[in-house]
Amino acid sequence: MEELRTCGLCHARHPAEELHAFDSLELCETCFHERTVLCSFCGERIWAHDNVGSESVPLCQSCFDDHYTHCCRCGALLRESQACYEDWDEYDESPYCPDCFDSRREVPIRDYYYKPEPLFYGEGPRYFGVELEIDGGGEDRSNASALLNLVNRNGEYLYIKHDGSLDDGLELVTHPMSLEFQLRQMPREALCRKAVSLGYQSHRAHTCGLHVHVSRRAFGEEEWEQDRALARVLYFFERHWEEMLKFSRRTSRQLERWAARYSYKEQPMDILDHAKKGCHGGRYTCVNLQNPTTVEFRMFRGTLKVNTILATLQMIDRICDVAIFLSDDELKSMAWTTFVAGIQPERYPQLVQYLKERRLYINDPVEGEVEA
Repeated sequence: MEELRTCGLCHARHPAEELHAFDSLELCETCFHERTVLCSFCGERIWAHDNVGSESVPLCQSCFDDHYTHCCRCGALLRESQACYEDWDEYDESPYCPDCFDSRREVPIRDYYYKPEPLFYGEGPRYFGVELEIDGGGEDRSNASALLNLVNRNGEYLYIKHDGSLDDGLELVTHPMSLEFQLRQMPREALCRKAVSLGYQSHRAHTCGLHVHVSRRAFGEEEWEQDRALARVLYFFERHWEEMLKFSRRTSRQLERWAARYSYKEQPMDILDHAKKGCHGGRYTCVNLQNPTTVEFRMFRGTLKVNTILATLQMIDRICDVAIFLSDDELKSMAWTTFVAGIQPERYPQLVQYLKERRLYINDPVEGEVEA
């Protein structure tokens, strides 16, 4: 009499010779072929629900980890040997399939983690890189192209990235430039005017920031030199927090979320030591020190008002001067009125104008244009 056995999945009875042994079970022909697959790389049979490849290229976890990846743009499965990477992608974190890699230059909106090889404009070592978030006009390719075509006529000054913190907008990022280049040669007025015409806002959007990166080498060649100057930068922000809060156009609650303070201490180096211990929310601090080559000033609210952007750059330049050229004792004894009294109107006209508008200057305040 023919021996019948039970399938370990469907529990139907089948002749013993028709069953397949797999993973300590005996499976009928149907269950065996529908519920298991062969890894296309090593040939090992695995459960279908453990397939980490695709339907046409099933893979076990080990073979995927060792030999495969996914295109960061279209999600296609591809062999590691076929993956393409940008020159700036030092750790090969963003693989592309060949088709997406060939077409990437045509995409005006880059991924959030895009970090190109920097192009330096003007004389260093104090370079400024500006990240301006704009919202409300759409994460739109044609809009991004229009902004890039306007700004990059005489050089590759600007690139545009996706930013998940925005509702429906773009992040505009400049390559590193000297202050003079940012003020005189970056076509910022045309950029802001075009962004407004396309329906974007920044200050009014309530989602946008204006972040400025300054090269670390601007604070000294040696790490100890940089640390001493950066300690004074942090001390300046803590000592004059209320004035800088007013300057930033942010609310206290917004700063707690996006650009928190480190907390005041009597000595500048004590604040820096506190910051280096990671006592706050990573890069979401008023002065982010986590980047290896730049220091990021994150405190400021976004704006499409050109004078405000230029005033912010000039304010950071002035703070850098104070941090580099004053001693700890001189900085500690310097009142806000002394700081602003030392600002040269002919050197920083936009900053003086803005300080007057914000009632932060020593002279009579003036009325300014509405922020966009």
